Amino acid sequence: MTYLRYRDDIETPEPGEQETIDGIIQGMTHQSEAVEKREQHAVRASHAKSSACVVGTLTIADDLPPELAQGLFATAGSYDVAIRFAQGPGETLDDRVSTHRGMAIKVFGVEGEKLPGHDAPTQDFVLATGRTFPSGTASGFLSDAKKIGAATPMPEGVKSTVSSLARNFNKVLGLFDTASAKADFFGHPFSHPIGDDYFSQAPVRYGDYVAKLGAVPASQTQDALSDWRLDPHADEDGFRHAAIDYFRDHEAVFELKVQLWANAETQPIEDASIEWPSQDSQYRTVATIRIPAQEAYSPARVRYFDEVMTFRPANSLAAHRPLGSVMRARLQVYRALSAFRHRENGVAEENTADITAIPA
Repeated sequence: MTYLRYRDDIETPEPGEQETIDGIIQGMTHQSEAVEKREQHAVRASHAKSSACVVGTLTIADDLPPELAQGLFATAGSYDVAIRFAQGPGETLDDRVSTHRGMAIKVFGVEGEKLPGHDAPTQDFVLATGRTFPSGTASGFLSDAKKIGAATPMPEGVKSTVSSLARNFNKVLGLFDTASAKADFFGHPFSHPIGDDYFSQAPVRYGDYVAKLGAVPASQTQDALSDWRLDPHADEDGFRHAAIDYFRDHEAVFELKVQLWANAETQPIEDASIEWPSQDSQYRTVATIRIPAQEAYSPARVRYFDEVMTFRPANSLAAHRPLGSVMRARLQVYRALSAFRHRENGVAEENTADITAIPA
C-alpha cells in the first residue's frame, strides 16, 4: 500500500481562524470561572475528574516497517510513561453523567527537535474515547463550547438526564450500525475506563507521514471487562473506584496503534469529525504500554497529576506535530486554560521532565 507523505503545506486554515480560537479560549475561560465559583477550586476545563493516575512503560516494537518506524517510533526501545485516565466534563460531576473519557500519556526520555515552547524531554499523546472529534473544526469547536458553557450552570440532575438520553439514543442507532459520535460524547456507556479504546481523534505528523493514533486494551483481564457496567445509582465515583480496584491486583496492557494517511479525499486533515475509513488504511501496532499493578490513586500522586502536571498536544516532538483545525485550536486552548487553572489555584505549572518527579 502507498501512504501519503507529510508536507509543510498540508494544512488549510479557515479564514478568521485565530478569532475563532480566541473565542474558544474566552468561552471556556468563562466556563471555568463558573465551575471554580461553584466548586471553590479551579479544575481542568475538560477531563476534570481523574479516575486513575498511573505510571508504566512504553516499548517500541522491533523491526517496524519503514513507514511505521518514524519519529519517536524510529528505533526499538523502552520509555517510562505517566498516564492519567479521566472523565470528560470540565467539572466534577457524579458518574451518572457518563460522557466521553480521556487517556493522557506523557512519555519520558524523548530526545529530538521539539515544538516551539516545549523544552522538556517528553512527548504527550492526549487521547479520548471515540475515533473522531464530533465538532470537526475550530468553528465547530467554538459552537459546541458555547453550548457546553451555557449548560454549565444547570443542575446536575439535568446533565444526568441529557447524558442518559444521548446514551439511549445511541443504543438505538447502534442497532442500525449508525451510532453517533456526538451522542457518545455526551452519553458514553457505563463501561470500565481501563477496558475502553482511546484515540487521538485528529491527525498528527508521523515523521515522513501523517497518522491518527489509538490505544487499545490488550490483556485478558481487560478483555474480561467488556461486559462490566457501572450501576450509576450505587456509587457516584464508581469509575474511579473500579479503576483503583483493577490496578490493585492487575496489570493493564494497551497496544499503541497508528492509522497512516493514505487517501486525501476520504481521510481529511482539517475535519476531525470524519472517521478515516479502515479500507483505506488499518490501525497498526507500533508499541505496547504496560501499566503494572499499583496504587492508582494515592493522595500525593493525585494532587501532582491533577494540580501540577500538564498534558497537552503542544508537548511534542516536531516529528509528531498536531495537524488540522481542531489541533491548531488545541495548541493554544490547552496552554491558556492550564495557565488560568494554575494561576487561580496558586500552583506553579510544571512541564514534568522526569518520571522521578512523580510521587508514589
